[in-house]
Amino acid sequence: MWPGSSHPLGARFHHGPDGTAGTNFAVWAQGAEAVEVCLFDEGGAETACVLTELTHEIWHGFVPGVRPGQRYGFRVHGRWDPWTGVRHNPAKLLLDPYARAVDGDFTLPPEVYGHVRDWPQQYIADTVRDDRDSAPYVPKGVVVHDDDDWADDVRPKTPWADSVIYELHVRGFTMRHPGVPEELRGTYAGLAHPAAVEHLVKLGVTAVELLPVHQFAHEDHLLRKGLRNYWGYNSVGYFAPHAGYSSSGTAGQQVGEFKRMVRALHAAGIEVILDVVYNHTAEAGELGPTLSLRGFDNRGYYRLQSDQRRYADYTGCGNTLHAGRPHVLRLITDSLRYWVTEMGVDGFRFDLAAALARSMHDVDMLSPFLAVIAQDPVLRRVKLIAEPWDVGSGGYQVGAFPPLWTEWNDRYRDAVRDFWRGALPDVRDLGYRLSGSSDLYAWGGRRPYASVNFVTAHDGFTLRDLVSYERKHNDANGEAGRDGTNDNRSWNCGTEGETDDAGIGALRRRQLRNLLTTLLLSTGVPMLVAGDEFGRTQGGNNNAYCQDNETGWVDWSLLEDPAWQSLFALTARLISLRHAHPVLRRRAFFSGRPQGADGLRDLAWFTPAGVEMTERDWYAPAAALGMYLSGRDIPGRDERGRQVTDDSFLVLLHTGDRPAAWVLPGAPWAEGYELVLDTSLEEQAAVPGTRHGAGETLTVPARSVLLLRVSGSRPPGASA
Repeated sequence: MWPGSSHPLGARFHHGPDGTAGTNFAVWAQGAEAVEVCLFDEGGAETACVLTELTHEIWHGFVPGVRPGQRYGFRVHGRWDPWTGVRHNPAKLLLDPYARAVDGDFTLPPEVYGHVRDWPQQYIADTVRDDRDSAPYVPKGVVVHDDDDWADDVRPKTPWADSVIYELHVRGFTMRHPGVPEELRGTYAGLAHPAAVEHLVKLGVTAVELLPVHQFAHEDHLLRKGLRNYWGYNSVGYFAPHAGYSSSGTAGQQVGEFKRMVRALHAAGIEVILDVVYNHTAEAGELGPTLSLRGFDNRGYYRLQSDQRRYADYTGCGNTLHAGRPHVLRLITDSLRYWVTEMGVDGFRFDLAAALARSMHDVDMLSPFLAVIAQDPVLRRVKLIAEPWDVGSGGYQVGAFPPLWTEWNDRYRDAVRDFWRGALPDVRDLGYRLSGSSDLYAWGGRRPYASVNFVTAHDGFTLRDLVSYERKHNDANGEAGRDGTNDNRSWNCGTEGETDDAGIGALRRRQLRNLLTTLLLSTGVPMLVAGDEFGRTQGGNNNAYCQDNETGWVDWSLLEDPAWQSLFALTARLISLRHAHPVLRRRAFFSGRPQGADGLRDLAWFTPAGVEMTERDWYAPAAALGMYLSGRDIPGRDERGRQVTDDSFLVLLHTGDRPAAWVLPGAPWAEGYELVLDTSLEEQAAVPGTRHGAGETLTVPARSVLLLRVSGSRPPGASA
C-alpha cells in the first residue's frame, strides 16, 4: 500500500509516480477508526489492505498492480453506538459510494444487516450489532478505467421550448419488442437497437427520460413475496449504471454499453435525461440493511431525528440524505457531473426534489443544494427537472423552484383529467394550464417551459387505464390494496375494466385522443409515457413498481391493431404539428393584451357563442372552452434576428355528452378557418382541408377537440 491521493474519491486506475500501474482508493469516512479496502478474486477469496493515510476525513491509498476489472469493497472500523447515530460495523462489506460499476445482486439475507435483523425484541433490534460477515452475500464494486473523450458524439442540445419528453423504462421498453433481438431485450443495448430508436424517431420525441438507471437494490419485503423493485427508485450506487440492464457483462462492461446507448440516441437527435434518486438510499430506516453510506458515517450522510437512533423521513422510504452537508453535496454533484461529462447524458429529473432543497427542516429555495447547482459550470447548462414535492411537512412546492429549473406540473395533470371526466366546476384552472401556467411560473424570469405538462407518468394509471378504471387494481403487489393513490381522477366510461362493448371502446379511444391532443397543444413542455401513444394497459394497476413482468412491460403487439395504429399516427401528427408551429411552443408567456390597432390579442378565450369570455364566464359551470392562439404576435426573434411569425389557430375543447353549436369568431380574429384535426374521428386522413367561414355556426361533436387553422390574420408575406 502506497500513500496515494485523497482526490478523486472512489477507485481510479492510473500509473503511479514511477510508472507502476495500480489503483488509487479514496473514501470519505468521518469518525472511522480504521478503513480497509478489500480485494476479491474470481473465487471470492478476500485480501484486505489497510488504508493508512487520512486527509480531511478521507482515507486513501494506492495499491500497485490492481487493474480494471478488480472487484472490491470497504470495511470500516469504529464505534457501534446507535443511540447517538453511530453504526460502524467492520463485519459488513460496504459498497464504494463512488463505484463506477457493481457486480452482483443485493439479495438481503440477515448477514447484510448491521444489526441482528431477527432479534426477538424488534423494538431494540437495531441496537444489537450483528458480527456475521456480509461479504459473501453482497455485490462488489468494480475498478473501471475509462479514457473516452466523446469526440465522436454530437449532443442534440434541443431548446427547452422545442422539447417533447418521453418517459420510459430501459428494461420494460424492449422486453416485448419483436424487432429487438431476444438477447438484447431489457438492456441498454436493446434501447440502442435500431428497431427501438426507429419508434422514437417516428413518434417525433426529442428526449427520453429514463426511469432510474443508478445501481439499485430490491427491498426486503418484496424479495420475501417473490417480487422485485422494477422501477428502481431505491438507489445504492450513484455512479454505476444498473448492472441488471447490461447485455455485455457486469465487470465494467455495463459502462461502455450505457455510453453506446447514449451515442445511438444522440445520433438520432434524441437527448437522454435520467430520473435520479438522491433524496434517499436503499438502506431504508434503522431496521434496514447496511450496504454503503450507513457503514461509512451514518450521522454524516443521513438526516436523523433528535432521537438519533431514528431517521428523519421526508421521502416515505425510511431515510433522507442530508443534502445540506458539504460531503453529501459533493457526492451528489460529483455524481451528476460524472453522468454529464463521462457518460454523455443531457439532463436530470430529480425524484422528490423538495427533500434535497430542505435546509435544517423546511424546504428552502436558497438551500445549499440549489445554490451549488446554480453556480456549477457543468450542471447549470443541462436540463434540470424537479419533482417539486416530498412527503414531509411543507413539501409541496409546485411553482416555487428557481428560474434554472423546470418542474413536473401536477396541477396541469389534475386539471386536464378533471375537465375530460366532467369534474371541473368551471374552466378557470384549465385556462391557466393550457396557456403555460403563468399563475405558477411567471416570476423571476421563468418561462412557459418551466412547466413540464403531463397527464400520466410511471406512477399511476396508464392513459388507457385512466379511461377504463375508476379504482386501482393492485392485488398483484401483495399489499392488500393499501399501495397506490386513491385520487386517480379517472372515468371508466361506464364499465370498470376491459369490455367487449363496442360503444364503450369507441368512447374510450375518443377520450384518449382528447387527452393526447390537449397535452400536445398546450403551452409548456409535454411529457408522454412509453406506450400511451398506442394504448398500453397495466390492467388497472396504478402502482406497478414491483411488476417486472408483462404488467409493467410495453406490449408492442398492440400496434398490430388498426385502432391503436391510428392513435399512434395521431400522436405523431400532433408532435409534428408542434415542431412545425412556434405558436404551439412559445418561449414567453402570453400577454392577453391587444397587440395592434385592430385589437387582436396574442391569446383570447371564446364561448360557444363566438364571443370573448367575460369574467363571469370563467366562474360559470362550463363544458366547453375556445382558445385562440395568434401566430402574428409571437415575442422573440430567430437566430438571425428576424421576427418569428406563424399561423394562428383556434382550439375548441368540448367535454359535454352532446354535440354543441359553436359560432366561429369573425373579424379581427379571422376571415375563415380550415379544420386541421377532429378527435371525434378514429381516422384523421379526411379532416384537413375542410373550410368554414368566420361567423359560421359549426357543430362540435360531443367529447371532442377541434383544431382549426385561421385564415386572414397573418401579416402579408410573413413566414414561420
